[in-house]
Amino acid sequence: MKPVIALVGRPNVGKSTLFNQLTRSRDALVADYPGLTRDRQYGTGKVGDRPFIVVDTGGLSGNKEGVEEQMAGQVYQAIGEANVVLFMVDAHAGLTVADEQIARELRRLNKHVFLVVNKIDGHDETMAVIDFQSLGMGQPLAIAAVHGRGISGMVQTVLADVPLTEEVEESEEAGTRVAIIGRPNVGKSTLINRIMGEERVVAFDLPGTTRDSVFIPFERDGHHYTLIDTAGVRRRGKVKETVEKFSVIKALQAIEAANVVIMVLDAHEGVSDQDATLAGFALDAGRAMVIAVNKWDGLEKDARERIKTELDRRLPFLDFAEMHFISALHGTGVGHLFGAVDAAFAAATKKLSTPELTRVLEAAVIQHQPPLVRGRRIKLRYAHQGGRNPPLIVIHGNQTSSVPGAYKRYLMNTFRKAFKLKGTPVRLEFKSGDNPYAGRHNVLTQRQVQKKKRLKKFVARKKRR
Repeated sequence: MKPVIALVGRPNVGKSTLFNQLTRSRDALVADYPGLTRDRQYGTGKVGDRPFIVVDTGGLSGNKEGVEEQMAGQVYQAIGEANVVLFMVDAHAGLTVADEQIARELRRLNKHVFLVVNKIDGHDETMAVIDFQSLGMGQPLAIAAVHGRGISGMVQTVLADVPLTEEVEESEEAGTRVAIIGRPNVGKSTLINRIMGEERVVAFDLPGTTRDSVFIPFERDGHHYTLIDTAGVRRRGKVKETVEKFSVIKALQAIEAANVVIMVLDAHEGVSDQDATLAGFALDAGRAMVIAVNKWDGLEKDARERIKTELDRRLPFLDFAEMHFISALHGTGVGHLFGAVDAAFAAATKKLSTPELTRVLEAAVIQHQPPLVRGRRIKLRYAHQGGRNPPLIVIHGNQTSSVPGAYKRYLMNTFRKAFKLKGTPVRLEFKSGDNPYAGRHNVLTQRQVQKKKRLKKFVARKKRR
């Protein structure tokens, strides 16, 4: 599982700048759920071979009441779920009273806290950190987030004692890992009750890899599954239809741990921005998906058509996912979900042979030629499988870096249709061979220059005569 890094500190110490450097994107997952404020941002990053989840929190006021109030809310939750806390301070401003008060609060939490001195650009590194050593939080880590200086070494240091993977009890009967995700109150609890109760399955709580999450092995129609409950510890007798406590970090980690994700939507509320964002993260993670539109019973025909239109408009990037309209409360359509889960998992792990992939590629190129680039046609020669779950197809040719997005989508849809890859995203990777004529243009140009010089000398001598 990916470790979680929380960024805390006073306002304007560079937390957001560091967040953007770690995630290498400004398109962060913004948590706007009930109980969470807008200024908590979640994203994923990777330094070397270490992937992680990073949380950017709001600035702390530094006074005792303010800190306690913030800790009880968004900052406290982020710190509680984190493996590592980065306490950021400003080298330009120096040590402040607010920094000292925040440090005292952090020491009480029994967490792995690292002191990070930001904005060391223009300062001697030794002198920049010396004032902050009085906080008694170990050797400070000096960085310049705006320039990316020191960030790689900092991440390696703070994650050095965090295990690469947390152990999960697995067996041959663990089966397909299925995560049920969605906003609070969309019916996840009722769906879990329906799956674990009336289907007469054998289930037990198995501590998982994420805080307060539960891995529930069970069997259905001879198939083995492990249900990943993202709503916390939920014993069968205690699951009720309420506004659930929702943790973005738990959902992200559950998605990472799953083979297949069931995305639950509320037919009465339609598709919200939070739904689209959470679905986008599952897509970025490459997970096979099934969409369950809950509370479908009782809707009028016009309302159903409106919801279907909205789904197509708001979630076009999930066109590969099978969609089911269900009622978790009454059990309508729930049984069909597992057929879709099995199909999605089979597609995500399907083995694709190189000859078959190449034949499909050749047929696609004949039917629709790649565009011209600077007067030359892009050539795609052969394809092979580079990975599974999700399927990765590697295509070799010339000028592949110039393949436009529209043509990539055309090839993606062609492969998906040819190999019946329903329920899983398909990823393409393009590779170009070495150009044997690379650099020859410069050589020819130099020869032409030398030839012109000799010609000028010859003409000059002839004129003198």
